[in-house]
Formats: sequence, structure tokens, C-alpha cells
Amino acid sequence: MAAGYLEILRARHAARLLTGTLVGRLPNATAAIALVLFVRAEGGTYGLAGALAAVYGVANAVGQPVLGRLEDLYGQPRVQLPAAVASALAMAVFAFSGTDPLPLACAAVAAAGLFTPPLEGGLRALWPSVLRREEQVHTAYAMDAVAQEVMFTVGPLLVTLCVSLWSERAALLVLNAVGVLGALSVVLSPPSRAWRSAPREAHWLGALRSPGLLALLGAFLFVGIALGSITVASVPYADEHGGDAVYGWLMAALGLGALIGGSVYGARAWSGAPERRLRVLVALLAVCYLPLMLMPDAVAMVLLSLLSGVFLAPCIACAFIIVDRHAPGGTVTEAFSWLVTTFTVGASVGTGLAGPVVQAGGPLWGYAVPGAAGAVSLLVLLATGRVLAVPARSGVVAASSENDPNRAAEPRFSSGDRA
Repeated sequence: MAAGYLEILRARHAARLLTGTLVGRLPNATAAIALVLFVRAEGGTYGLAGALAAVYGVANAVGQPVLGRLEDLYGQPRVQLPAAVASALAMAVFAFSGTDPLPLACAAVAAAGLFTPPLEGGLRALWPSVLRREEQVHTAYAMDAVAQEVMFTVGPLLVTLCVSLWSERAALLVLNAVGVLGALSVVLSPPSRAWRSAPREAHWLGALRSPGLLALLGAFLFVGIALGSITVASVPYADEHGGDAVYGWLMAALGLGALIGGSVYGARAWSGAPERRLRVLVALLAVCYLPLMLMPDAVAMVLLSLLSGVFLAPCIACAFIIVDRHAPGGTVTEAFSWLVTTFTVGASVGTGLAGPVVQAGGPLWGYAVPGAAGAVSLLVLLATGRVLAVPARSGVVAASSENDPNRAAEPRFSSGDRA
């Protein structure tokens, strides 16, 4: 397993791009907790903190596909670095002005979310130009999904470390400054500077004119709902079985399960169409959510949480391949950004949906939401099977004009039955 990932990291520029992207995404990964801690330190209510975090999330969901489209049109350095600087400056305005006046705080937080650079989509667009074999690109997608889990686990710890060493304001400033450095490392790399999107057909829908991509986004909206609802349903369960420490273990187990599943999934080459494989993975994801409704003692519940996360990263990694197959030419970064946005919106909807459900029926019904959402995701994939079976283009974008600044006519990978 380790050999496959080491082969990826030994490729020229690969480790730098992966590390720079993860560091550059730290402000986004830590925004929610950093905003809540800062607002509370300023004397604001949890309601205000939650509202500002929601403003950031909505603005981020809007900005990712827009910036992704600009990146496809104008290249990565011209979009990612200015966006990272603008986002960091907006968060600095919020850090120094605080929550009063409130309109300024909302505007600053919204700008910070809106200008968050599309580093995720940018990295996935770069992999084919860095890794010359198709199976390496697919392994990189899995490694990317695993690395996300690490970042979202480590990020909150870094926030608390900054707060303990300095202050809540310093946490906002330091993490956003570090994020700019991460983006700078990416855009100064030769692959990022050389990357150009393929010629694209002018269309106001951009990547969304692909029926297959729309089907995938519809399915992943419900995967996001499932994940978001678990975080809420686990709160009342933890209150009844040991408090915050138990909640922390449940969330850590969920992330650890995703790490294990993604690592194992990416360690081998899979045969067959990825669209069919995604249906199996989503079905397994939905089934593994169901045992949470048993609500056993805390130790057993931690193990069930670990199980519930095992198929999450494989689903995401498989979705990356499908996005690449169905994105219209010249829209690869935008297409990947739409997946990020859809998943984020789904998680927010799941959080909002699970609250009233838990209030009405307790944690048991709260834990029923992820299983139901996973089942709906599977139904979407089954209902759109014919659409997903016809990719917009075959294989990954490799060394074709999608990644070649000179538009050189070179052969693409041909995926055939490998994915």
C-alpha cells in the first residue's frame, strides 16, 4: 500500500503540489471553528458565531465554481494567488474590526469565503500533467481524498494551539497568512505555471451542461447531507454517554475510518467502469450508517463511527475520476469545484436538517438521517445510470491540450475498462 503512495510522492513536483494545496486550504478547513472561537472571545453569542460561519460557508460555496471557471479561462497563477491574498485580507479586516459594526463583519467574512482559492480543483487538474500513467492519477485522487481527512483533523488542533499560544485573533491572522504561503508555493511551481485548460465551447452553463456531471452532483448532495447530519446527531448521544470527550472520539473515529478506507482503496488498481463502482461504494456507505441507530455504549459507538466512515473517502476518490470523465473540455477545474460546492452545501443542509429531527425524536432519529440520505444518493445514481454511462470524454486528461501550454497534439490515456 505504502509503495503506491510513495511512487506518487517521488514524482517531480507531486509532494510540493500536495503539501502546498493542503497548507493553502487551512484557512477554509479551520474557518468555522476559528470564527466561533473569535466571536465568543469578542463577547458575541453562539447564534452570531453560527450565523457568521454560515455566511462564510455560503459565500465559499458560491465562489468555488466561479473562481474555478476563471482558472480554466486564465490559468492558475492569475486566479489562485490574488484570490488567496484577497481572502486573507478580508479575514484580517474582520479580525481587527471584530463584530461591531455587524454589516462590516458580515461583508468581510463573506469576502473571505467568496475569494477562497479553488486549490482543490486546481490540484486535481494538475495531477495528469505531473503523473504520466493513468493508474498513478487514480491513486493520486485517492491520496488526495485521504489527505483531506488529515487536514480536517489537524486543522482544528492548529486553531486551538494558536489560541493557547496567542489569541483567537492571532489564530485567524496566522492561519490565513499560512494559507497564502501555501497558495504561493502552488502557483510558483512549474506545473501550475505551465497548465492551460483545453479550448472550451462558449456556454453560460460551463461544466454544468454535462448531464453526467449533474447526475453525480445530485448524488453527492445527499452524501454531504449524510455526513453533516452525523455531526449533529452525535451531540445528544455524547451528552448522554460522557459529554464532549465522547463527541471528540466519535468525530475522530469517523475521520479515521475515512483514512483507512481511502488508503486501502487507493492502494490497488480497480477494473470496471468507475460509475458502476461508485454505486457499490455508495450502497456500502449507506449500509454502514445504519448500525449507528443501535446506539450502544460509548466504546462500541466509536467503533461503529469508524465503520461508518470507511467508504466515504473511496466514494470521493471514485467521484473524482467520474468528474474527470464527464467534465466538458476546458472546464475541468470548474467541474471539480462544483463537486466541492455540492458536497459543502449538502453537509450544511444535513446539519440544518438533523437539528429539528433530533429535537423532535432524539438521537435515534438523528442517526436515521444519514442512512436515508445515503439511500437517496444510491437511488439517484441508479436512476441516472444511462446518463452516467456516457462520459463526455474518455480517460483522464493527461498530456493533451488540457495541460499542455503549447497545445501539442499528444495522445491521451485511454481508460477502457480500467478506472
